[in-house]
Amino acid sequence: MAASPKDPQLMRSLLDAGSFLLLAAWLIVKAIYRACLPATYSYRKDISGEVALVTGGGGGLGRLLALRLAKLGAKVVLWDINIKGVEETVGLVKGLGGKAYGFECNLADKDDVYRVAKKTQQEVGNVNILINNAGVVSGQLLLNTPDHLIKRTFDVNVISHFWTVKAFLPKMIEKDHGHIVTIASMAGHIGVTKLVDYCASKYAAVGFDEALKVELEAQGVLGVKTTVICPYFIQQTGMFENVSSKFLPTLKSNDVADRIIEAIQREENLVTIPGIFRGLGILKVIMPWEVISLFIRAILPDAAPHQQMSPIVQIRETEDTLPHKSDSITSAMSQLNHRLLATGKDL
Repeated sequence: MAASPKDPQLMRSLLDAGSFLLLAAWLIVKAIYRACLPATYSYRKDISGEVALVTGGGGGLGRLLALRLAKLGAKVVLWDINIKGVEETVGLVKGLGGKAYGFECNLADKDDVYRVAKKTQQEVGNVNILINNAGVVSGQLLLNTPDHLIKRTFDVNVISHFWTVKAFLPKMIEKDHGHIVTIASMAGHIGVTKLVDYCASKYAAVGFDEALKVELEAQGVLGVKTTVICPYFIQQTGMFENVSSKFLPTLKSNDVADRIIEAIQREENLVTIPGIFRGLGILKVIMPWEVISLFIRAILPDAAPHQQMSPIVQIRETEDTLPHKSDSITSAMSQLNHRLLATGKDL
């Protein structure tokens, strides 16, 4: 009996499926092994001497990340439209004995991003660790949100990632060495009322990281890592100070900064803070939508930021619209330093 012409194709498909299952099983076992290792034995890469760029480094989470990176020996580059905040962060880093460079940059302006990126490369060197941290929030019902604020949210929270990555990724690929960190949000996994534009931008940021990761691996670029960070609402960043959250407390910014640095050192792919949210995607698949909606509305009856302090990043519009925040920033840092001295917690 003659063999069917489709038999060789069927055999190749079966072999491919078998190879995939074996490789997948090995990778699962490897991941479980790494997860079970005590923290003292887990791999942590050395970032001393690396050039680490933090967008939105003029305050909030960006400032806390800068201080921790400096303590680990990295050269810190700070971008923000708030140049006074950048200068203060640079001063704090240098006060720790670290190296820091600050640049004024409007992340909503593609040309400005490319201009400052070129200046950074000329004055500091090639960026090895890129942390896309800057973010803004409007916090209104969709139909009450002005069009320019929706555009601003996307420009800063995700579109700017395209420009920063395109500016620095070529050198990372050339050297097969680098790390791109996307500070997203749990709002990139669930929808929340009054945060339609914010959630959409964070969903896009999560997708950006995943697609970029797959694209790099498909090209055989294994030395450039990507990490996406998805925290719950964070205190003291100037975005969600008074968010109404039931059952789950908002996060302390110092704890989030510590976890992000750990994720960078361990080259983790996806980090949810708190970690219990890691299984949220599975629940969304198996639970009826009515249950998911009830859960979201129960824990977050109102996620709108009632009072915004110093935003992580500001958008330059006119000279008169720029707020003067030097007094509030100085006061906030004074309180931060006092708290750290009182608790003895390292930055």
